[in-house]
Parts: sequence; C-alpha cells; structure tokens
Amino acid sequence: MTSRLAVALLATTALNAPGLALAQEGAPAAPADETAAPAASDPTSVEPQEEQEAPEVSIPGADIVVTGRRDANISKSSNQVVSVLTTAEIARTGEGNIAGALGRVTGLSVVGSGYVYVRGLGDRYSLALLNGSPLPSPEPLKRVVPLDIFPSNVIASSLVQKSYSVNYPGEFGGGVINLTTRAVPRERFLTIGAGISGDSETTGQLGYTYYGSKSDWTGFDNGSRDVPPALKSFFASGDRISSGTVNTRAIASEFFNRHNSVVQRVPKMYPNSSVNLSAGDSFMVGDVNVGLIAAAGYSNRWNTREATQQNSFSSDLSTLETDFRRVSTQNRIVVNGLFGLGLEFGKNRVSWTSLYIRDTVKQARLGIGRRQGGTADFLQQDTRWFERQLIDTQIVGEVELMDGLELDVRGTYANSQREAPFETFFEYVRTNAAADPFGAVFVNRLRGGNSGNATISFSDLNEDLWAGSADLSWKASSGLGLSIGGAWSDTRRYNSRRDFLVRANSLPSGVEVLRPDVLLSPAVINAFNIGLIEGNEGNPVFDATLRNWAGYAKVNWQATDILSIDVGVRYEKAKQVVKPVEVFRVPGASTASTSLDNGYWLPAATLTWQMDTNKQFRVSASKTLARPQFRELIFQSYYDPESNRQYQGNPLLVDSQLYNGEARFEWYFAPEQRFSIAGFYKLIDKPIESYIAASVGDPTTSFANAPEAELWGGEIELVKYFDLFGLGGEKSFFATRRAVLVSNYTFTKSSLKVGRGDKTAVFGAASSIASDYFRNGTPLTGQSDHIVNLQLGIESTERLSQLTLLMTYASERVISRGLNGSPPQPDVIEKPGLRFDIVAREGIKIAGQELELKAEARNITGRSHIEYQQSNGNRIDTNSYKEGRSFSLSASLKF
Repeated sequence: MTSRLAVALLATTALNAPGLALAQEGAPAAPADETAAPAASDPTSVEPQEEQEAPEVSIPGADIVVTGRRDANISKSSNQVVSVLTTAEIARTGEGNIAGALGRVTGLSVVGSGYVYVRGLGDRYSLALLNGSPLPSPEPLKRVVPLDIFPSNVIASSLVQKSYSVNYPGEFGGGVINLTTRAVPRERFLTIGAGISGDSETTGQLGYTYYGSKSDWTGFDNGSRDVPPALKSFFASGDRISSGTVNTRAIASEFFNRHNSVVQRVPKMYPNSSVNLSAGDSFMVGDVNVGLIAAAGYSNRWNTREATQQNSFSSDLSTLETDFRRVSTQNRIVVNGLFGLGLEFGKNRVSWTSLYIRDTVKQARLGIGRRQGGTADFLQQDTRWFERQLIDTQIVGEVELMDGLELDVRGTYANSQREAPFETFFEYVRTNAAADPFGAVFVNRLRGGNSGNATISFSDLNEDLWAGSADLSWKASSGLGLSIGGAWSDTRRYNSRRDFLVRANSLPSGVEVLRPDVLLSPAVINAFNIGLIEGNEGNPVFDATLRNWAGYAKVNWQATDILSIDVGVRYEKAKQVVKPVEVFRVPGASTASTSLDNGYWLPAATLTWQMDTNKQFRVSASKTLARPQFRELIFQSYYDPESNRQYQGNPLLVDSQLYNGEARFEWYFAPEQRFSIAGFYKLIDKPIESYIAASVGDPTTSFANAPEAELWGGEIELVKYFDLFGLGGEKSFFATRRAVLVSNYTFTKSSLKVGRGDKTAVFGAASSIASDYFRNGTPLTGQSDHIVNLQLGIESTERLSQLTLLMTYASERVISRGLNGSPPQPDVIEKPGLRFDIVAREGIKIAGQELELKAEARNITGRSHIEYQQSNGNRIDTNSYKEGRSFSLSASLKF
C-alpha cells in the first residue's frame, strides 16, 4: 500500500512506535476448504445420466417424504421449496467456508462477515440450524450466526428452505439454512490439507499490528489480557466512579502498556496460510454399524484495508461533519474441531456430534482526518482483540418404532462467547495554527473534544442455549403421512460492556506529545492526577432470555397420482425478556427493559401438481414471525468496527408477523439438471427497521417498528451439463469431460408503508410519529433488486478435474438509513457490483494416494467495496475501500 494516507501515517509512527520489534513472525493464513476425492455420490465423478444418491441431510420431523412419481432428488421430492448444496457442489465453488458457498444459491447473498440474506431480507429473517437444532450466535451485534465461521470441511450438506413448513421454528422470514455435519463415513479415510494465499491490497504491502502477547498467533491469549486486579476489585465493589470515592489512578495505571497501546508498522504484510485434517472410519459391532469422524483446522489470515469514511449532518450532504482516511489491518485466526459418533442399526440411526470453533480477530487501525470543515488534523489509533467461540454438542436419534412409524428426537446444548478486552482508542490533535507553539505536532491533552482523547473498553458476552425436540411421523398408507411434534428452547445471554474515558485536568507541554503507552504510564498518571470517567453507568450490563415452547401437527397427502398436499399448523409461545443488571450498590433508575410474552398460531400449506415424471408446479402460503434481536433491545451504545457505526437498542420493539405466498414451476429434465421459475410475495406487519439519529460526534443507528412493509419478486434457475465427447472422439481430451452451467437470477422489490397518523415506539424519544423515522416507499435495508450467480465450468466425469468461472452480481442496496430531519438525508447505499472468481481443482495419484490440488483467483477485476450517500451533486463515502485481488494455492492428500 503506497497511498498518501499510508505515507502520512508512516510520518506519524515515530509518535507511536519508535524502535519496537514486530509482534508477529512466520506466515499466518486464510481459511481453505478440504474435500474428499469424488465418491459414488459425487456428481463430478459419474456419467451425467446416472441417478444420484441423495446427500446426507438431517431434517427435523422427516419433512422429506418420497411419494408418487418423485424420486430421491431432495429438491424435487421435498414438499417444500429447498436448495441443497452437497459436498461436491460446495467443493466446486472453492469457498473455504459455508457462507461463501451459500452465496451461490438462488436468491441468497452474503453481507459483511458471513451473514446470509435470503431474497434480500436482512439477517433477522434468516434462521440457521445445525443438524436440525438451533445455534446461538457469538456476536453481540447479531442474533444469527455468522456462517463464515463454519469451515466447509466439517459440513456434509447445506439445505436452504425458502417456503415455511410447520416442523421448523416459527421465526422464519426469508428461509432456514440447515447445516448437516458428517456422520457415519462410507469408508475409512484420512485427509491432510494445507494452503497459502494472499491479496494485492495486503500481502507484501504496508500494514499495521501491535504486539499483544506471544501466543496471539494461536488465536488464544496467554493471560496478558485478563481483567487487571484493580479493575476486578472495582467491579466487585459495586461502587460508581462518579461517587468520587474510587481510586481511578490505580485502575488506570494497569490499563496501558507497550504491548496493547503501540501500533507498529509492518513494511510487508505476511501471506495467509491454513492447515486442516479430517479422518473417519466405520466398523461393525454385532449388528450395529459404528462410525467415527473427526476434523480439525487452523487458518491465519491477514487483511489490510484503506478506507474513506465520511459523514454529514446536513440534509443535502453539502458539508462534512467528519472526513477520515483509515488504514486497518486485521489478523484473523480460526481454530476448529469436530468429533462425531454415529450408530446405524437397521433403519435406525443415533448420532452424537460435538463442534468447537474459535474465531479471533486482532485489529490495529490508524486514521487521519478533519472535522466540521476545520483545519485541525485528528490522528486516531485503535487496537482491538475479539475472541468469538462456539461450543455445540448434540444428540440426534432417528428410530423406526414399527413399520411406518418413526420417532425423531434431538437434544442440544450450545455455548457461545465473545470477549473483547482492552479495546483502546487514542486521538491526537494537530491544530496547524501559527499561533499555537505546538501547532505543527500531534498532541493529546486528554480533555476530550478538540483536546485529545483516550478510552478503553472491556466487553463480555456469554450465551447458553438448551434445546430439545421430538417428532413422530406415521406413514398411514402409501399416500398419506402424518406428523406431530414439539420443541422447546431456552436461550440466555449475559452481555457486559464497560467503557472508560481517561481525563486529565492539565498536562505539561512536553508530556502531551508522548506516545500512548508513555503518556498513560503509571508514573505519568500518578504524577499529574489523571483519572477515569465511566461512559455508561446507566446500563453497562444486561441479561436477556428467550424461552420458546411449540407444538405442531402436519399432514402430507398424495391425493391423486399427480396432486399432493402438505398442510399443517404450529402453535408457538415465547417469552423474551431483556433487562438491565444492577451492578452498583446504589441502584440506578433505569426503565430500559423489555418483556414480550406472545403466542401465535402459524399455519402453512403447500400444494404440488406433478405435471409429469419430470415437471411439477407448486404453490404455498404461510404465516411466520420475526422477533427483535437481543442487541436491538438492549439500551446500550456499542460500536461496530466493520461498518464504522455507532448503535443503540430500543427496548420498546415488538414482534413482526409475516404473511408469505409463493408459486413455482420446476422441470427436472435430466439427473442433476433442472430449470425452475418462481414468484413470491411477503407482507410484513410491524417490520423492525433501522434509522439514524443525530448525536454528539458520529450519528447513532437505532431501531423501531415501521408500520408495514411488502416484498415481492421472482427467481429463475438453470443447472445444465453438456457432454463434450463429440468435440474430439473417444481418445481426445474432451472424451471424458462435460461443461457445467449453473445460473440463477433473483429480482426483488420491497417498500415500507408509512401513512399519516401511523405510530411507532422509541425509548426516550419525544416523537412517536412513524414518519419521523421512516419514509413511505423506501426499500427494506439489505435488499438488492437484482442478484445474479453464474458458474461456467469444464470437468471430468471419471476423476477430479475441474475448472470453474464464478460470477456474482448484486445491485445497489440500502444498508443504513440517512439521518432523520426535515428534509431527511438520503439512505446509505452499498454497491456490491460484479465480481469474477476462477477455481481450478485437479486430482492426481501419488504412490497410490489421492492428492487434490486447488488454485483460486478471487475478485479478478479488483472490484472495490463502496458505501456512499448521494444528494443531487453531493456525494460522501461512508465506508469505501479497495478489496484487491486474492490468490490461493492449496493441496490435500487423502489416505
């Protein structure tokens, strides 16, 4: 990176990091996927006309029933609208995680770090399950799971269901994503893989880091980031800093040091690397087939971005409130492990799966910019360490009680954690004023405003999820199936964030120019009586619970040879409570709590007309719901470093209800090949949408229930293989090859409905008029009108040999509302645009063992990330940066 910003920041690093060694050594790395060589069920390894064995999919309630003329093709035989990514299809995309692979499914798009949007609906409308059981999120800013934490090598299949059926939870807006882990392997295997990668904006370019601790490269801290003794004692005391009785100098003296507060220049950033291992075996014990499977992986990835981040408080964007250029380097380390035990006896199966994922991000950021059109320069420095961890263990039993009667029982416990200790922020100011004797250098007087700042934050999230379900399915006759079931889940989240501002009454001139670790060393703190202010004494800690009970009944009836009906109803009752936790001896007067206790009848019906053996037409209708997320209810300010936005929850949010309809034509004209076209419509009562309000400093994003919204659109998909034998005869290169075309397009339109006199509820706000927060006719956040995916490839039908070109396009979408006012600002727009990737996979034999080689080139055209606001001729970039082109090489050896 050789931009002016980088040079400017380099000129200031003498202030921050003179003479210090780099924190990291070696070659850290990016996630890479690992896939077993083609087996009999792999479409890349068979003749195009052979019928395929259905992939392994774990679905609650045995929803997929093969009846009438339908076969084992899951998308075809399912009573609902589903798409299934098999292991082979995931491998063809070359993506190292499930989020990236799902981005190729019709109507799905991936936003930010692994959040999958279905048909343009936001992440709140997507439900993620693991083996049919719910998952907690390790993110305080989301209730759903970021799917990029799931490496593709631990997933056997991914099913996306877009039409609702009552055996699934009622929180079903855009669709459900059900990940199935591998269970009993068909044969013994051991696969070892490794990869290396980099991108043009990071690898070998200028970047930044900080020391942290010796063990940071592992993704685990060595204890140096533990809560320091004085702060721990303060937390235990229940005292308030504002009482004036707390020795804040003793606390502050333990906060800052050269390991966590000094940003260091790395002239040439390291490449990414990854390793993974998977193994499995099955054997007979009497009449029981026992399967064991284990997988583990480690990846270390570096990412540097130089972003333009601006915001404006004027309605026409004619003046800038802030204008910054920031260079941010992230070191992301992912460690994962999976262990599975499966038992198969007759038609029965019992499996136990345990999954561990630890996703750690170490971030250093430097920025320089100006405020309110002034001439002073502000130099900002951030250091952060985010630990996300998910532990999930579950037992699934699928038992045939008697002929035609099956019992499906699931139980799960999951724990997710996110810790972010020692989030530091420093701001130095250079006035550039001739009258200022220090006008040519950066100083930090620790007085706030234009006199410098220093803050530090400690946040902790812990979420426990217990869930269980039982489903009883009876095949009363060859054309009639009945299912009943019940489910229960209990989620509890504890969320704490303690923010501290460092303040000094006065500092000598020479002290003000010191770098952060010296400026806030114990000697300086005690010599000049530097103290602390706690930024949020009102609501620093919250408890949140969601308890859900549900029961359902469903009938699947093959009324005639060509007509089948799937109809059912679910009753779901949930109690959701979010309340502040009193951590001080002198209680506060907060009323920022939420208690929602609602029950809903949720019907769903699908009618399928089997026009002939390969064609069918189906229509479906349902009612579902969407509850507010914990983070949207918590009345606590928090910062999202990815979007560079400040957020605050609204405790007065209520549930949204959705009314869904869809019609679809499907043509399965050959094995593995299909054409489908569909139209869909959704009416959402009281959708939860974001809005932006002015605050001191940067704008704050909050949430409220808009009166109503509707969404409609259509999608089309084609999967086609072309035999290339005729291009050269039976001895030519093309004799055993086929061309692959996988394409899909989704069109979506949405709009908010806000009328005169409509009301909404916002905690602590003077106005309850809905039009003060939302504009009639604006689209839902996160929704692109057009989403296109195209895969063009050539592959062998006899062995692993693939070359695939992947293209994705998403049109502009609103990602955040503009600032409210009269008139209001335009919305913040993201422009994903067009991207091209190439993935090549080749299998070769080495000493009788199978070696898979993979090469990838991503974002070949160098498409940038663009977020902006525009009003007539005025445009500002809220968060735009170059992503660069990335390249990777990997190999996996199967024994």
